[in-house]
Amino acid sequence: MTDPTPQPDQTEAQTHSGFVAIVGKPNVGKSTLLNSFLGTKVAPTSPRPQTTRRDVRGIYTTDTHQIVFVDTPGVHKPKDALGKYMNHEVQSALADVDAIVWVVDLRHPPTDEDRLVANQIRDLPKPLFLVGNKTDAAKYPDEAMKLYGALLEGRESESSETMLSAQNNPGAVGTLREQILDALPENPFFYPRGAASDQTREMWAAEIIREEAMKKLRDELPYAVATRVNRWTERDDGLQRIEGEIVVEKNAHKGMVIGSGGKQLREIGQAARKQLEVFLSKKVYLGLEVIVIPGWREDEEALRELGYE
Repeated sequence: MTDPTPQPDQTEAQTHSGFVAIVGKPNVGKSTLLNSFLGTKVAPTSPRPQTTRRDVRGIYTTDTHQIVFVDTPGVHKPKDALGKYMNHEVQSALADVDAIVWVVDLRHPPTDEDRLVANQIRDLPKPLFLVGNKTDAAKYPDEAMKLYGALLEGRESESSETMLSAQNNPGAVGTLREQILDALPENPFFYPRGAASDQTREMWAAEIIREEAMKKLRDELPYAVATRVNRWTERDDGLQRIEGEIVVEKNAHKGMVIGSGGKQLREIGQAARKQLEVFLSKKVYLGLEVIVIPGWREDEEALRELGYE
């Protein structure tokens, strides 16, 4: 993604803005929290780990403050080139942000992946917000929160703790957002007022398609799937015509995505189309094709072609 440039139109009032990384291991609710912060959906979510593969920037702006949230992939031990790319995205984000939101899952005690995250952020001289998520499903949230807090022992820079459910506690999410606003440095805005994300519409739609594919597909197949939108046109009557591809690694995977009589592919397309129509408030025609790029997760050139660069 290209770096933003400060917007020159904030000269009358003092403004504060900054980049805030949302980090954590896979499947702790980072993208759900981002969408809750913004009140709209800019990042894909699913019950499966590693749904987020690249940094997604979501932008929240008030009259005088602007937060650029950077939703990062889950920190994990990589098994392929795609996994290495995802971990690199986290490291790059942490190097350039003004504050950090570390999301943990209070249903469980810390794991080795949580410790990896803690080791990356413990000594960074930036405000840190430790967010214990999924309190509504946790049996012992207070005890779990203490264990996560202990991983930051010795930290010298400012930090705070919050427990909430990113999906079900809008009041708590709003309070946390206000705390983050207060931590922003004095800066001009980096994005125009009204911007919600730095993604192109094609990137956003491709992630919606991939989200629905991950929900429908089983076993390891979702992690061998990528998506891209090749064409987006609007007819005179307002219909949005979107042509996309679902990319798999093997011919056998292609048949699994298509399903018997094309049923699986139709269900993925129908679910994605419904989401797109809700957010666009327009009728959508979504055409999907399944193609094979052998071993794309280990192929650096293929990764670049699919937007992982």
